This record gives sequence, structure tokens and C-alpha cells, in this order.
Amino acid sequence: MRWRPRATYEHARRYAILSGGIRVQDRRAGNAMRIVSFGDVHMATRNLARMDAVMRGTDLVIVSGDLTNFGGPDDAAKVIDAVRRACGRVLALPGNLDKREVTPWLEAQGIAIHGRGVVIEGVAIFGCGGSNITPFNTPTELTEDEIYATLMRGYNEVRDVRPLLMVCHTPPFATRCDRIAGGRAVGSTAARRFIEEIKPEVCLSGHIHESAAVDTIGPTTIVNAGPFKDGGYIIVRAADGKLEARLEFL
Repeated sequence: MRWRPRATYEHARRYAILSGGIRVQDRRAGNAMRIVSFGDVHMATRNLARMDAVMRGTDLVIVSGDLTNFGGPDDAAKVIDAVRRACGRVLALPGNLDKREVTPWLEAQGIAIHGRGVVIEGVAIFGCGGSNITPFNTPTELTEDEIYATLMRGYNEVRDVRPLLMVCHTPPFATRCDRIAGGRAVGSTAARRFIEEIKPEVCLSGHIHESAAVDTIGPTTIVNAGPFKDGGYIIVRAADGKLEARLEFL
């Protein structure tokens, strides 16, 4: 079965349902799946033109938030269309600098993972967009309780599947991935609590531009690629029920 990334979630349910989430059947059983992820695009998609070799053989791109600069669906569409030209299968969630209308637009496109779960070729993917509360009153901010509830809602749709790939625009608190200039940790305490409880294999994050890095919380690998304009991206390899994630730069 072929997944159609422009289909709505209701349409995608024709393919299969697992614990309330969408399941995309594996047409390449036994082969590794290659996922590329980046975020904090802020409309700057130019680096996609430099990623032909990176995208070769890529099965899925995950955009981990901040598609725009305080933009709505029209701006988000420009970014998603550019990503789709590089890879036809895309998932995404909003960042704090995306207007709240971006979330329902992503849902209508059938690619949203904010509070949703999807199983693609045996990998359970779920996430939470936006950010924890900032001093800047950005468009999509959530309380820590809302972040935890959103992550749990997405996880519950795929909880019977491993490995788990968590995507959270805000990195978990007190890691190498959430330090602003000066070294203060500003990540999400709720995201950290969720990781400590559920132990997903990998967490992809962003939001804190100064903290492109890799860290761990227990068995979970945490990766922040930094802003896309700086050339950071993440490669996730899924094979034999395991996930391996690494940070790369153009």
C-alpha cells in the first residue's frame, strides 16, 4: 500500500488502524528505514538545494517545528511544499513561532504529529509542537501540563509499538540540547518527565538555536539539530526494532 502524504487523517485510516493511530504498512519488510529530520526552518529552505545526497534513499522527512516566522498556513505551505519536492513522505508539527492555525492546516494535510501518533514501517512516531512558556509571548506556547498531556495523547495512539520516535519542538529540560547563551537550561520539564517515564528510543527536538547537540536521558537519545539555516539535520536509521540517531551538518 502506498501512503499518500496529502491525504487527510480520515482518508489515511483506510490503510490500517493501530490503537487509534494511523498505521502505514511496511512494503519493505526487513530493510532499514531512513528518516531525515530538521526544524527551526523559519522560511529559510535554501539548504534543501544542498541536500540531494542526504535525501537519496530517504523514506521520510520530519519537520520538527518553527516552519515560519510568526506565519500562518500560507507560509507553512511554502515550507512543506519545498520539503515535499525533496521527499514525498513528510510529517511535521508546529513550533512556537508558527501561528496556532498551522496545526489544523497540518492535520488537514494528513501530516500532523502534534498530539497524534503514526506507525510507519514499524516505527511509532508521535509528538508535541509549540514550546513551553517564554518571555516573548510567541503564538504557540503551552503550559508544562499541556505539553505532557499532548505527548501522552500522541503516545497513547501508538503505545503498543516499539521502537518509539518522539518529536518535541521544545527539548527536555537540563540537557545539552536546551541551553541558551550563558548556559541556562530552558527546556521543558514535562518533556523530560515524559521521557523518564516512557523511555522512547529517540527524541528529536529543536527550539533552542544555540544548542545543536546530542545527549541522553537514560536509554533515550536526545538530538537538537539547531536552525536549518545553519545546516544541521538528523539522520535516524530504523532497523530490526531499533533506532539510531546522529546529528550531521551540511
